[in-house]
This record gives sequence, C-alpha cells and structure tokens, in this order.
Amino acid sequence: MQFVISYTEYHQVESIKKIYRRGVGPSSSHTMAPHRAAQLFRQSHPEAKSLRVTLYGSLASTGKGHGTDKAIADGAYPIPVEIVWRPDIVKPFHTNGMYFESLDDKGVTTSDWTIYSVGGGALANESMKEESRQVYDMQTLTEILPFIEREGMTYWEYVQQCEEADIWEYLQEMWEVMQSTVAEGLREEGVIPGGLHLRSKARQYYVRASSYKPSLQSRALVIAYALATSERNAAGGQIVTAPTCGASGVLPAVLYHLKKAHEFSDKEILRAMATAGLFANVIKHNASISGAEVGCQGEVGSACVMAAVAANQLFGGSPQQIEYAAEMAMEHNLGLTCDPMCGLVQIPCIERNAMAALRALDINIYAMMSDGKHIISFDKVVRTMKRTGHDLPSLYKETSMGGLAVEE
Repeated sequence: MQFVISYTEYHQVESIKKIYRRGVGPSSSHTMAPHRAAQLFRQSHPEAKSLRVTLYGSLASTGKGHGTDKAIADGAYPIPVEIVWRPDIVKPFHTNGMYFESLDDKGVTTSDWTIYSVGGGALANESMKEESRQVYDMQTLTEILPFIEREGMTYWEYVQQCEEADIWEYLQEMWEVMQSTVAEGLREEGVIPGGLHLRSKARQYYVRASSYKPSLQSRALVIAYALATSERNAAGGQIVTAPTCGASGVLPAVLYHLKKAHEFSDKEILRAMATAGLFANVIKHNASISGAEVGCQGEVGSACVMAAVAANQLFGGSPQQIEYAAEMAMEHNLGLTCDPMCGLVQIPCIERNAMAALRALDINIYAMMSDGKHIISFDKVVRTMKRTGHDLPSLYKETSMGGLAVEE
C-alpha cells in the first residue's frame, strides 16, 4: 500500500534560499525542477541506456508549452529520453508528478523513481524532501510577530538569527542577478518564443515612460521593469525565483524602482528581501506557491506579498504595518486562476506580473497610512488561499483546459 502524506504536512520550514533560486525560465515547477530531477536520476543510474519519463497532471497538460520535455532531455543528456504524457492521471501527493524509469539496451526497466515538482523549483515525494533541515522554529506570523515585538527585533533580524552566516552574501548574489535581468530585459526587442507571436514590450514601455509627468512616469517605469524580467523568463532567460519563475517579475520590479527612484542602499534592499523571503516561506509552509496546486494566487499572489512587505519595510513600516501589507496583498489576489494560453508563461502571466508590482506599491501606501490594526490576519488569509486553491476546479490550475486558455 502506498503511503501518502500531504506536501504541507511533510514540508519543513526551510531557508529562504529555497525561495530565491537562480535558474532559467519559463517555469520553476515545469522546467527547473524536472531538469534537476532528470539530472539526479541520470547520475544515480549511470548504467542506463535510455530513460522513460511519464508526466502526470499539470506537468502533462501544459508541459509541451512550458518545454518540460526539453528540460528533462537536457537534464538526462547524453542518453535518449522517451516522454509519456498522462494529463488524465493526477497523483494524490501533488498534481506535478513524474515517473522515471531507467532502461537497459533491450528497453527493460531496471529501476524507477516517482518524484514531484512541488513549486518554486523544489522536488519532493512520500519519503524524500530536498535538504529538509529546519531553519525556522516558528511557522506562522501569529508566532513570529509577538516574538519579534517582545525581543525588539525586526523581521530581517529574525531571519538573520535563524539563517546561516552566508545569507547576506547569498541575497546579494540574487539581487545582482535580479538587477542584471531587468537591465537585459529593457534592452530586448523582438518576438518571444512559443508560438503566440507576442512581442517584447519592456523597452517600448521604458522609452515611453520618459514622456509622462513624474507622477505617472514612476508607475510606467515599474511596469517596464516587471515586463523586463517576465519577458526574459518567458524567453528562457536567467531569472531568480521570487518565489517562482512565473511570478519572478514582481519583486525585482519594485526593488529596482525603489533603488533607482528613492536611492535605497543595497544593504537596505537585502534586508527587505530577507523579510519578503520570510513571508513567502510562511505561505509555502502553510499553503502553497505552486500554480498547479492552488492557482496563480499562490504564485503572483505570493510575489505581490513579497513586494508589498519589502516596500513597506523600506519606507519604515512597523512590524504590524508590514504584516498588514502582506495580508492585503494576498487577500486581494484570492481566487486568482492559473489558465495560461497554450501552456506558455506569457498570457496572462506577463501582464499579471506588472499589475501585481503596481498593486504592491499601492498596498504599501495604504498600510503606511494605517496604524497597522486590522481584522483579518495574514495567517488567516493564507489559510483561506489554501482552501480556495483546493476548491478551484483543475481547469484553472495550470492545465490550460479552462478560462482564458480556451477562449477564442
């Protein structure tokens, strides 16, 4: 009998390094994780003459659009890979299931492995979780907020207390990649690969922003920055998950804008990234950041949370105001579906990143004007997001079988 345990129950509260992963687009769950899974399986079975990989659920439904088959083939190189697509089968552990088989020269299975892409580039199954060393003892803001208030700490100081000494070097590396991706994206022109014939717009928006008055120019530039990263992701360029590839344009856009327009230092931005990572970790532990599991509310919704709390901290928000910003960011993304056209991380994903970046900055203003007191807690809205995600039909969870994906 197969032993099944839910991802949330099995998952440990890990380092925020697992929130920020350097990789290539377009999808952390559909390309980054399958690529690494193929590498791991291939390395553990050097005698294999070929591999057969069966993809289930969302991976099978939108895998061709995301390039999952190519990612697996690249990971297994130089041996050949046969891909079997089974969108009709959804495994109970997680919808993004993969079944690897190593084959001998006669095509006979010599070993097998079932593994799941659980969001943000992470891998897990019923008996294995990558580097599951627990970093954070407290798992909710209901625990964390009273603790830091009692100790006179900030969120980033709590992160510093829990993480290893190299956390600031790691975040600095991630921030440098984020800035480089935005800068590269602002220079790109042409059609984004994939078949939708969608042109890059970041440079165009960046140039046009200069013609606006300062009040509108600021928002126009944020849009351009978000498009820059999201378009690079869609084209398979280098990005940093924050917390996923599909939502990787939100936080960099906000931070890049705040550095350029408000001259925040790198040290201040790294501290804001630490706080953003902490809130994303709470979401990941208590709900999900996987679009295939809970819809885009888990991806862009979580990214909006990260950007809102980062901005609020940079502008001097109190711990209560930061928590309020996080709550609003998730609350106003509740029910956001994941229905990408042709299974590509392009429509509506790219525009959605830009809108979430603007929303995060608006939420920061709202929270800063308040005293931080509010009725619905961040933990409550995260639990609600999880329930909402589970209640969403599979058509709206990265299968491209409903919503915008089927509109003509």
